[in-house]
Amino acid sequence: MNHTLEQFASQCHDFLKNSPGPAGRQKVAEALEDVLVDQDFIAKHLPPTTGEREIIYQDPELGFCILVHHYLGQKSSDPHDHAHSWAIYGQVHGRTEMRDYQKIEEASADKPGKVKEIRTYALTPGIAHLYNEGDLHAPERKDSTSLIRIEGTDMSKVKRLKYEVV
Repeated sequence: MNHTLEQFASQCHDFLKNSPGPAGRQKVAEALEDVLVDQDFIAKHLPPTTGEREIIYQDPELGFCILVHHYLGQKSSDPHDHAHSWAIYGQVHGRTEMRDYQKIEEASADKPGKVKEIRTYALTPGIAHLYNEGDLHAPERKDSTSLIRIEGTDMSKVKRLKYEVV
């Protein structure tokens, strides 16, 4: 296998440039699944000292980011989307229980939106899953996990609205 970050980032760039919508993102998710099982890549870019959120690459033209995450112990998130962007979650170690939601009521800056759960599934090592704009989901990790995530933009700089389950 022997993927390099540079080669993988270039591959992602080409997929997204040539097919900027969901089809290109799905190709990125499929390529990510190959990287998720490349133990040399994982050892180099996701060592035990990895924090909860580290950007290891940001594309200068398209703006997408490749991140590594290591969560110690239990960790969960409230239902959320990625605002005007998208994300691909790729499981490296551990198990993430993911829940998808249907929007019942729009969110605003003043009040959370309302959602209902529609599906639960597991992300296990080697699995990558694409979340397009507006896809509402919530991860739950019952033990330590590691993942590689690709965001359409640096989500740490994006204001997102809140949602609550009804």
